[in-house]
Parts: sequence; C-alpha cells; structure tokens
Amino acid sequence: MAYPDKAWLDRMYNNRGLVPEFDAHFARWQADSFTARQALKGQLDVPYGDAVSEKLDIFAAQPPGKGSGAPVMFFIHGGYWRSLDKSDQSFIAPALTQAGACVVIPNYALCPGSKTHPVTVPDIALQIVKALAWVFRHIDQYGGDPTRITVAGHSAGGHLAAMMMAVNWPAYQRDLPLALVKNGLSLSGLFELETIRQTPYLQTSLKLTPEQAKRCSPAWMPPPAVSDGRGTLFSVAGAMESSEFLRHNALIQAAWGRKAVPISEALPGLNHFSILESLVQPGTRLNGLALQLLGL
Repeated sequence: MAYPDKAWLDRMYNNRGLVPEFDAHFARWQADSFTARQALKGQLDVPYGDAVSEKLDIFAAQPPGKGSGAPVMFFIHGGYWRSLDKSDQSFIAPALTQAGACVVIPNYALCPGSKTHPVTVPDIALQIVKALAWVFRHIDQYGGDPTRITVAGHSAGGHLAAMMMAVNWPAYQRDLPLALVKNGLSLSGLFELETIRQTPYLQTSLKLTPEQAKRCSPAWMPPPAVSDGRGTLFSVAGAMESSEFLRHNALIQAAWGRKAVPISEALPGLNHFSILESLVQPGTRLNGLALQLLGL
C-alpha cells in the first residue's frame, strides 16, 4: 500500500485539524474526569507492572454492594500512542459504573520514549497485554468478574482493543484462558498501520518500521474465533470523521468477517472527539452497544 501524497495523509489523520473545536473537547474531558475521580473515590495508580507508566485506575460498580461479580469495562485511551493519559478519561466511569460495570483505565508508555528507553507501538501492545493479565488475576478483589472482561478503546486505544482480541493468551502465560477477553468495542479505531507509517507528522514520533506496521495491524491478523468463547468486536466511527477513519472502520469487518465483527457503523453527527462523549450519554446508540457487550 503506497500513498505518494503525504500531505493528503496528514490531512486525513490530523484529527485536531479536522475538528477545530478539539480543545473544547479536551477541556471538558479533563474537567469531567477530575469531577469523576472526586465523586467515585476509585483506586488510582494501581501498579500492574514495575515501570512508571504501568499503572491503572479502577472504579467499582455503583452503588456499594452492587459491584460483586460486576462485568469489567477495560478502557484504553487514545492519542496516537504518543499523548494523553488515563486521567483524561476518568469521565467515562460514572455512567458505566452506575449501570453496574467495574471500569478499569490503564496507562501505558508513550512513543517515542527516550534515547535510553525508546517506546514502540509493539511495546505498548505488550504493556496492555500485561495489564489485562493483571486484571484477570486481581479484579475480583475490586468487585469485578474476571470472566466478563470487555475491552474498549478510542482511536489508538481502539486499535489496541482489537489487538487484545487477537491475543493467544495461553501462549503469553499458560495459566490464562484463551477467552480472557470476552468482547471488544473500538471507537474510531485504526486497523492497519502501514498508512500510519507513511503519515509524516505521525512517523516522526512513532518511528514505525514496515515490520512493526505489519505485525501490529489487526486487519492482517487471523480473526478471533467466536466458537472458542472470545466473543465479538463492535467497531464504530463518527460519520463526520475523515474518509480514512471510515475506511478503517469498514476494513476490520471486511477482514475478520461478520461473525467476529457483527457491528461496523458510522454514527451520524459525531466527529473523532464527540464519539467518545457519546459512549457515556444514556440513550445513545453507542452507549447501548457498550451496555450490550457488558450484558447490562
């Protein structure tokens, strides 16, 4: 796949340029996330590994006592693998915990890292694998059900969510079940990274190699088999997003098939940032899809 027009790629993938009011979305996320952390009193900065970046936040199902055996929403933030933080996403927790879910939001190292400790997209994917293994082993201590884990993510997080559905968990650690991840939800996800590798303003920090782009493209991986208990992936994007994001959204269903990806929708009236806000607005199509995957 070759795109000689690099300026076109920059336009297609520069969501801040496509949504001039992006800073208002970010400000709202940060303010609402601060309020959520104050109100919910979650368990913050729980280590899932030894690295500084390997921490996660846990918000138990509400009200107290409702959280025993709650389905788990493991949510991965976006930012093109190079920006943002789990603390920017706490605002998704109140609506989901009130519906009866235990919400887990992990951090991960950001590209490009440093000269002494470089960070690549494959490195990040392995960190998320580590975080999910930790959640499977420990989430029952926080009222979550380790047999009911749904992985969701926005943008780069949507890419990572799809990656987690393709993991052979027993090959990673023998005591883990193949169906560790029951379902997935990708919001504005990216499913092949070759175009990302060729996008100039992203490549300067991601430094993707052709081999890394191939290895970390969910669309080029074998689809998770529904028959082995790994459930399905719902893929959505905002109808107002660039043609490239809409292409990615359709691509994963075409690559994995409708059994593995029964939902692939462009949601009307939503852009790359407002789609995340729609996730936690009761009555929206996206909120309904999330609750469906969680069994709530």
